[in-house]
Amino acid sequence: MTFNELKISEPILRAITEKGYSQPTPIQEKSIPVLLQGKDLLGCAQTGTGKTAAFAIPIIQQLLEDETRNKNHRKIKALIVTPTRELAIQIQENFREYSKYTDLRNTVIFGGVKQGKQTASLRQGVDILVATPGRLLDLIGQGFITLKHIEYFVLDEADQMLDMGFIHDIKKIIAKLPPKRQSLFFSATMPKSIVELSGKILGNPYKVTVKPEQATAEKVEQAVYFVAKADKPKLLEYLIIEKEADSTLVFSRTKHGADKIVRKLAKAKITAEAIHGNKSQNQRQRALSNFKSGKTKVLIATDIAARGIDVSELSLVVNYDLPNVPETYVHRIGRTGRAKASGVALSFCDIEERPYLRDIEKLIRQKVPVVNNHLYIDDRKESEYVKPEKKPQNHNRRKKTPGNKGNKNVWRRNKPKNKPKQS
Repeated sequence: MTFNELKISEPILRAITEKGYSQPTPIQEKSIPVLLQGKDLLGCAQTGTGKTAAFAIPIIQQLLEDETRNKNHRKIKALIVTPTRELAIQIQENFREYSKYTDLRNTVIFGGVKQGKQTASLRQGVDILVATPGRLLDLIGQGFITLKHIEYFVLDEADQMLDMGFIHDIKKIIAKLPPKRQSLFFSATMPKSIVELSGKILGNPYKVTVKPEQATAEKVEQAVYFVAKADKPKLLEYLIIEKEADSTLVFSRTKHGADKIVRKLAKAKITAEAIHGNKSQNQRQRALSNFKSGKTKVLIATDIAARGIDVSELSLVVNYDLPNVPETYVHRIGRTGRAKASGVALSFCDIEERPYLRDIEKLIRQKVPVVNNHLYIDDRKESEYVKPEKKPQNHNRRKKTPGNKGNKNVWRRNKPKNKPKQS
């Protein structure tokens, strides 16, 4: 099937043809005809399957066909809510590209930056709004946004929304939406909590499921390195130099760990930048821009921050820390297996992470090949490993009081001076 057969209007067809789209991905092929009929949709698909185009194209087309739309007094008709700033920016860029030959206007709002530019854009009038939950509710409260004219509502990356604690914000947003609307709900996984949430948003939705764990795993060249935790920095340095990849995305389990990896690589004269939730918006955007442009070839990211990273022809993904949730592994390696592209994903596995590896292999229904001839191999068996005991806590530590504020040197400052000896 081609996009021509999906009855896409000429302006959109011209724009997506310029982007190199010729044949729809499975989720696009299944979703677009249903959405053009005005039906609600519940989609299970990860980032990288083409789902943004699956909902953006029909929304743009339906807005173009709306004869009641007032170009002089624009009202927000489509709302896309997504968990992270990076993903919001990426979705807005896609909307802008798909609608470049139309008169539709769209903008994006997110927290972590001053709101001046965002509110100025809203004042000019927009048809499509992409937003993160916190900033959306903030600007609604200030009177800059009303949702009473919404006809198309998209909740994207719903599982991440719940993981990041946005459930109460989402419920507040839903309560402000008009009851008559087309609703689209996308999630990479479908646990019970997601199904329950979708039931509150959708009526009788059409369901689309794309099972990327098998397709992605087959497209991506995978390998795992058994390595001691202490040797991971050296192995990463070695692989970056040996592979000579144009772009390497490294996943760290924690924010602190991401910053630590950057410092370790710097000592080896390898330039890298980190992207995670503790970075300011400007820092995150600068790091992402440098990575996309090739100025920085190595980017260290946590899972949540990486949701908005969309880099064409990403050469290499490295799981510095194996995730304890197997579905997360699929999301990670999918970064280098976008659409029909192939890729390479390498994973480091210390002895404590081996149960995580077994869970991953069970999910993807295949064994990840083990590299047995590298310099830092840890060939210990799990039965030989004894987990080190935690150091006992020192319960005699000086307690914080209003006077000392936990400073261990306070007693020295407050110690009475020696009296002069009597002559």
